[in-house]
Amino acid sequence: MSEPSVLAALVSALRGGAVEVVDLTSPLSSSTPVIRLPSEFAQTAVFELEEISRYDDRGPAWYWNNFRTGEHTGTHFDAPNHWVTGKNLDDVASVPARRLIAPAAVLDFSAEAAEDPDFLVEVDHVKAWEAENGPLPDGGWLLLRTGWDARSHTQEAFLNADESGPHTPGLSAECARWVAEEAPVIGLGVETVGTDAGRAHSFEPAFPCHSFLMGSDKYGLTQLRNLAALPPTGSVVVAGPLPIVTGSGAPARVLALVERS
Repeated sequence: MSEPSVLAALVSALRGGAVEVVDLTSPLSSSTPVIRLPSEFAQTAVFELEEISRYDDRGPAWYWNNFRTGEHTGTHFDAPNHWVTGKNLDDVASVPARRLIAPAAVLDFSAEAAEDPDFLVEVDHVKAWEAENGPLPDGGWLLLRTGWDARSHTQEAFLNADESGPHTPGLSAECARWVAEEAPVIGLGVETVGTDAGRAHSFEPAFPCHSFLMGSDKYGLTQLRNLAALPPTGSVVVAGPLPIVTGSGAPARVLALVERS
């Protein structure tokens, strides 16, 4: 009797529970937190639903809605053309489909972020993780767990801003450059509203995760949740952004496949 195919084995593992599907996506609604820029800049829209019909005179047997939202609202995918450094690179519809399924490394700095919301991950932190867990996955994701998903119930708690600006964890400028230019990963995933730390407006360069990653033809995933359910290594991320032609990004359903013993 021949061995089952790889895909048949995967389907069997999913049905039997040997492979678990973990949803990393934050629900998308009018209360989903959105980034706030200084008042001199244009702002993104919050998510809105407009009912078309709901089993009524407008459509007796069907329910559906129009929706309005920003490309970078909720759990979303940043394409290279989102930033000026990548303006001549792929839009979100042009990202190769094969790159939307990739292995992941989960680096847990939730304890550090609980003590200091401005905590920054340095290159040495990543190298220490690699010394314990092995190298970052070639062609995979670096996922940064900070526990920030627990704050997503309100805009205020999630942005954590005061008169000096937002205070959220992230990568230092040097670490962002290293991840973009030297690490073998295709992108960075975070639990916060954007890939950059809250104080990154004052870094050199400003917003280095966006600047370096987008300019290096890499990607971002933001407002992830449930990273605590993933092991440090071995999971596979499936990221499904809307393929908006010329779009700089899109809301995405992001799943992780995790092998359970």
